[in-house]
Amino acid sequence: MTGGEAHEVKGYEALIELHDVAPDRLLGDKGYYSDAIRDDLTKRGIEPVIPPRSNRKTPIEYDHEAYQRRNLIERCVNRLKQFRRIATRYEKTARAYLSMLCIAAARLWIKTVNTAWSRA
Repeated sequence: MTGGEAHEVKGYEALIELHDVAPDRLLGDKGYYSDAIRDDLTKRGIEPVIPPRSNRKTPIEYDHEAYQRRNLIERCVNRLKQFRRIATRYEKTARAYLSMLCIAAARLWIKTVNTAWSRA
């Protein structure tokens, strides 16, 4: 976990080592776009779904449709950040912060389940 002011790309190495099973794709925004990251993902057998920056000389192909579905993740993160403790990172330790994320996610999930239940 990085500080709130640090760019997430600084945690790329730790992120990629987290999984026991390698994912098929990595969806990232233009902040993750670099030849080094793309080459590392390709070596690991992971398809990079990262759009190129606008100043790139040679265009690179990526799965545009998969990238557009990335907005579901972004909206979920936005909903989680509606909880003030998460947006401002009040918790001092990573464990406490993860606990608050779990509580916020459970509250969002319960709201969704209750809405779906009442419609049935």
